[in-house]
Amino acid sequence: MRKISESTVRRLSLYLGFLEQFATQGQTTISSAELARRGGTTSAQVRKDLSFFGSFGKRGLGYSVPELTARIRDILGLRRTYRVVLVGAGRIGSALIQYPGFRQRGFHVTAIYDKDPKKIGTGWNGLVVRDIRHLEADLNREPSDIAIVVTPATA
Repeated sequence: MRKISESTVRRLSLYLGFLEQFATQGQTTISSAELARRGGTTSAQVRKDLSFFGSFGKRGLGYSVPELTARIRDILGLRRTYRVVLVGAGRIGSALIQYPGFRQRGFHVTAIYDKDPKKIGTGWNGLVVRDIRHLEADLNREPSDIAIVVTPATA
């Protein structure tokens, strides 16, 4: 298996963002030249990046926006759902849980923890903030795929 460079993965993430924008604008096809222009690279680089993962698009017609979006999501592992535990019920935690793109990309916050007694027991987007002291026991009962820690350095 060929090793894919970090820069290729980074560009794929950029392409995905552009494709999602095109889809919301109703655009159904896109050229490698347009993806390259948006991504600050060349159309040859776009084609090379995509060629690592198979055949995409049709010469002279470009790429189907919905198909390429789905394929890049598969490549980046974004078609599955990830159970996320959020540690820290502050401003950054609030921003993450309210950001619609987080859920759209398959990241579903299943629990929120904090140590602040004023926050414990309060509701956040349908979830109740739990006491951080229960984190380990809760994870044994309800495993998570990802934990995101958004606490101050002093916490």
